[in-house]
Amino acid sequence: MHCAGCMAKVERALSALEGVSTARVNLTARQVRVDHDPALGIPALVEALQGVGFPSQPRGEELAPPPSAVKPLLPPLAVAGFACMNVMLLSVSIWSGADGATKELFHWLSAAIGVPAIAYAGMPFFRSAWGAVKKRTTNMDVPISIGVTLATALSLYETMNHGEDAWFDGTLMLLLFLLAGRVLDAMMRDRARAGVDALLRQAAPGAMVVAKDGGLEWLPSTDLVPGMVMRLAAGERLAADG
Repeated sequence: MHCAGCMAKVERALSALEGVSTARVNLTARQVRVDHDPALGIPALVEALQGVGFPSQPRGEELAPPPSAVKPLLPPLAVAGFACMNVMLLSVSIWSGADGATKELFHWLSAAIGVPAIAYAGMPFFRSAWGAVKKRTTNMDVPISIGVTLATALSLYETMNHGEDAWFDGTLMLLLFLLAGRVLDAMMRDRARAGVDALLRQAAPGAMVVAKDGGLEWLPSTDLVPGMVMRLAAGERLAADG
């Protein structure tokens, strides 16, 4: 999930199932909370999400830290930055008045650097867009992928036909800025998610509950229900509010 549009698709897909009362997505935690009829099994929920292009799995009691969304984006970002700087150097010469054989040579050098770099640096967008298209839906990566592909193809066509202009530099710069923005966004979400997880780990696992006969019984927090009376020691963490 990358945006509000992804959240809306997930919530609509789940809410359309008979037996689902509410579905709320937490984009930062990359989780969705579903209130549903017990007769509606987890596989049906997972299948509904799979149908709109969002693979999922039930949340376990003990969760390992989710994989960082930053690390997979760093190699494409580095490739886009390196290629963009080199192609820009060639483009400056063309902008400065290089023509004839020199201009064609620089266009071909730009293509040799740019096409492989665009194919690799654009992979996060292409993969996401293809997954959405296979499910007969769209996401924000679909128009990005279309634009990058068309710009690259047109630049290659112009280069092969001795055209005046090629746009490998602009395409690489677009990918560079998009990847940089996505990396920053992923860093902020990872940091926010780490803070939320730290707070959740501080929650009390259970509480001493006062029974009707005045006795005490320790219950896990998952078994606490409204109306129960908890006995708390000084400084003890609360397992529930009320």
